[in-house]
Amino acid sequence: MASTLPDPHQDTEAGTAPPQDRPGGRIEAHGIDHIPDSERRGRARELLPVWAAANVNYLSLVIGGALILMGLTVWQALAVLVVGNLFWVLTGLLAVSGPAAGAPSEVITRALYGVIGNRVNNAVTGWTISVCYFALNLSAASVAAFSLVEKAGITAGTGVQVVVVVAIAALTLTISVYGHAVIVKLYPAITLALAAAFAVVAVSVIRHADFSYVPEHPLSGLDLWATVLGGVTLIAAGPLSYTTSADFSRYLPRTASKRAVLGWTALGGFLPSMVVCSLGVFAATVVDMTDPQSALESILPAWFTPVFLLALVLGTVAINALTAYSAGLALQAVGLRIRRSVSVLFDGTAAVALTLYGLLVSNFLDTVNNVLQLTVVLLGPSMAIYATDIVLRRNRYDGVALGDESPQSPFWYRGGVNWSGAGAVLVGATVSGLCVNTLYTGPIAGALGGLDLALPVGMVLASAYYALTSPRLRRAASM
Repeated sequence: MASTLPDPHQDTEAGTAPPQDRPGGRIEAHGIDHIPDSERRGRARELLPVWAAANVNYLSLVIGGALILMGLTVWQALAVLVVGNLFWVLTGLLAVSGPAAGAPSEVITRALYGVIGNRVNNAVTGWTISVCYFALNLSAASVAAFSLVEKAGITAGTGVQVVVVVAIAALTLTISVYGHAVIVKLYPAITLALAAAFAVVAVSVIRHADFSYVPEHPLSGLDLWATVLGGVTLIAAGPLSYTTSADFSRYLPRTASKRAVLGWTALGGFLPSMVVCSLGVFAATVVDMTDPQSALESILPAWFTPVFLLALVLGTVAINALTAYSAGLALQAVGLRIRRSVSVLFDGTAAVALTLYGLLVSNFLDTVNNVLQLTVVLLGPSMAIYATDIVLRRNRYDGVALGDESPQSPFWYRGGVNWSGAGAVLVGATVSGLCVNTLYTGPIAGALGGLDLALPVGMVLASAYYALTSPRLRRAASM
């Protein structure tokens, strides 16, 4: 007897074709299922505002200012920004797998880790880390919103804070629930609004900036290199956190130019991140960026302060909507038989709970923030393995076969695990952990006088291990 139950991985009734992914009051039908060619459309350039809106934000200002606080000169900090933001090229490379497979990154990575191994991958790098980032970003947006509420003459007591946090999360999750088409339609306007707001910030910052700034005690020798490497890792953590870029390119036609997909994705991340981080660098030459929000308000026009605070909130909503969207897909890919819309709401509920606990009860978010400094140990190797797989396969992915989770799947490998991918992550992350110098100093970093080589070493070793232990992929690359 044929089952009449709906497919829990998409939001449609069984036996009916999912409606096309169009904005206009309709929740996106697809979850982690394959997107048929008949529903593919759009152009690669649509990816530019999607990534730009997510990178014109408060966090980029803070990170730019942090480079000066670390002891770098203006020009050293700008050089670090260029190198760190070049990792957006890898985010762009991963995005090309979306049109090829018609599937999100959370499914494509079954080719790397196997059906069962990929569930573990999604549980850790796909869901847990994403929810923590969501909570941290939501916390930052809420603090800006609290200031806005206070300026309106309302005391931001506990009850008001709860309402503000929930309201920002609700707006974010609404975008995520409605999904891909709404994101593509809405983000150009968000990008323009944020660009206009930050243009005013740029004028104010540049008018006050000391472009010849040199710290009182300039760094040199080993201390300089250790700080530069730490700064590059800090900047690179942004693009490395987006191992899910195929989520937003999978609706493009199979024939979409790979160069265009890579280029527009990378440019959408690189350009705004460079500009906004640079503003943070310049601002730190004249104000104390240990309290960025108050410091920046001191050099901005008084009339612009509420607009600035709104822009901070809007930028966080934009980045968190993408995070929640991908986290929802990750939760499905873990194996939970729920609709995408429900999984997104589950992610948001968890993030709101973490945020409220951190803001109102303890310093939990500070602890999470410190832990997330170490995520590059895992995200670096993960990004490298994914990129290596794309190159070795020549970006040839069978989206329908990737959707098969049975033991007969070509991606079942041995016991549901691709041990080449699993081994590459373990090798890369382990050695990277020995090289890290953030919350703790690994033995290799200690032997090198504090040099943190975790990012390059972890990525290179993970990529090499994966390539050398995947004979079928090596043969495909040589054909």
